[in-house]
Amino acid sequence: MVVKIYTTKYCPYCQMAKQFFKQNDIEFEEIDVSSNKEAAKEMIEKSGQMGVPVIDINGNIIVGFNLNAIKKALKIK
Repeated sequence: MVVKIYTTKYCPYCQMAKQFFKQNDIEFEEIDVSSNKEAAKEMIEKSGQMGVPVIDINGNIIVGFNLNAIKKALKIK
């Protein structure tokens, strides 16, 4: 399973998402869009959004810390 999370350093919802992944032993790749303009462009193209977090779980794009959508995409209860 491929999980990418597009974040910024000071985003509280990004921190919550990363904490959820860690608590559930979900490996993820964190991409800081505040310091990587190409990644920011990629995030906007994928989601149509400029806000973070944007979470990509196997191509399923979730905007914001939507716990129900994250659990559904990860197939966990």
